[in-house]
Amino acid sequence: MDGGLFWTLAVLSAILVGMGKGGMPVVGMLSVPVLAQVMHPVAAAGLLLPVYVVSDMFGLYAYRHAFDRRILAIMIPSMTIGVVLGYLTATVVSEGWVTVLIGVIGVIFALNLLLRRKTKAQARKAEIAPGLFWGTLTGFTSFVSHSGGPPYQVYTLPLGLQKAVFAGTSTIAFAYCNAIKLIPYYMLDQINLASLEKAIVLMPVAAGAVFLGVYLVKLLPEKLFFQLVTWALLLVSLKLIWDGAHLV
Repeated sequence: MDGGLFWTLAVLSAILVGMGKGGMPVVGMLSVPVLAQVMHPVAAAGLLLPVYVVSDMFGLYAYRHAFDRRILAIMIPSMTIGVVLGYLTATVVSEGWVTVLIGVIGVIFALNLLLRRKTKAQARKAEIAPGLFWGTLTGFTSFVSHSGGPPYQVYTLPLGLQKAVFAGTSTIAFAYCNAIKLIPYYMLDQINLASLEKAIVLMPVAAGAVFLGVYLVKLLPEKLFFQLVTWALLLVSLKLIWDGAHLV
């Protein structure tokens, strides 16, 4: 697990993590599947979690003025519940079925956005009850397989947020979620000294990629940005269905 192929894919995964924390659509979710080409997916998730956490700090700085307080107030408590549920059911819940379910949800939602009449979403207030449901599902799936993006986007994409606010709110929400996952991941032995040593090497790469992601978000027109979010959601969700079917 120390050869050239491993480090090539590990560096690529770290870049994807950093760009995702910089606000680029869904690319961070590709990091575990990429690294899983050379190691077990659970081990890959554990190795990358500290990289996520460190890159989160740079993302928090980059988007410190662009976020939606109401969404965070709804999502943070519900994501906490989801992470706790993920930990409590870690030994009994099938990762394969969860992965397939989240993929199906993401595909249906993305296709709905792509096929319906093209109208600009109007900004509206985030509702509490749906937010609690999708937030809990986000925390749970993020704990199980770092795949909290689809349920999170099902809730937030229809709210009509500006792209910087969308990116910033996402960055803050998942920074919190990743931070509280550290302790249960350690307790489940998904983070150990060997993986932490490799993660430390990858952290500067991810940190630098955060600002590349921020730059690209600023560069992209708002309409194109959300089109990329939707297409990325569709493609990643299809990949989740494929991956989950092989785990069942």
